[in-house]
Amino acid sequence: MRILMLGLLLATGVAGGAASAQTVGGTYAVSGANADGSSYTGTAEIILNGPACSISWQTGGSSSAGTCLLTGTAFGASYQLGDTPGLAVYQLQPDGTLIGQCTTIGAPGVGSETLSPSK
Repeated sequence: MRILMLGLLLATGVAGGAASAQTVGGTYAVSGANADGSSYTGTAEIILNGPACSISWQTGGSSSAGTCLLTGTAFGASYQLGDTPGLAVYQLQPDGTLIGQCTTIGAPGVGSETLSPSK
């Protein structure tokens, strides 16, 4: 778990800048592709907690939740999918969309995911 959190911190650049989570938050439409190429859709909610945040997903009949952080335009989230920890790293777009990649411990590859702010 320490390695996962260290990866999250390094991926989001927390060592080099102040967090600015004020530019994310709310409900998002989710569209993604798993490492095996299968696709999924759903929703996500980001709840701000000072400079950090919590995130939860409802996708493909499953739910997961975790901790997230925005620094600059890099957004990282650690999460738990059942008993398996995972990591997602996104790039914040000017329109508020988050585009990124995600994986879980032991996964044979990396998936892609887009979080689009709900209107």
